[in-house]
This record gives sequence, structure tokens and C-alpha cells, in this order.
Amino acid sequence: MTIITNLDVILAKRKMSLSELAEKVGISIVNLSRLKRGNVKGIRYATLDKICNILDCKPGDILEYKK
Repeated sequence: MTIITNLDVILAKRKMSLSELAEKVGISIVNLSRLKRGNVKGIRYATLDKICNILDCKPGDILEYKK
């Protein structure tokens, strides 16, 4: 199972930096960077909800499943 994170693509489309998103979401840049690289074991729904709200996207825009 491979889950790909497209957070960098969405950030580029929204012309937003990782540090700006981290500040708006209320999490550290380090944790957000790990999420962007896919180096996390999980993400809280509340955090995903905040990210989607700020970036005006759906969870499926950020996370992609590949077999």
C-alpha cells in the first residue's frame, strides 16, 4: 500500500508557503514538512480538516492511494 501526499502541489497552486500554512493550521513546520514528504504514520482528522479548510480542497486532493 502506498499513500502519496500531494500537499506540495496544492500549496503551489494556492501560492502558499509551507510556513504560512503551518502558522494558519497551528502545527509546527517540522510536522507539516513530514506530512508533505509522507514521513508520518497518521494524521488527525482535525488537522486534515484545518488544512483542507485553509487550502479550500478535499482530503482526496491531498492524499492519494496507489496500489
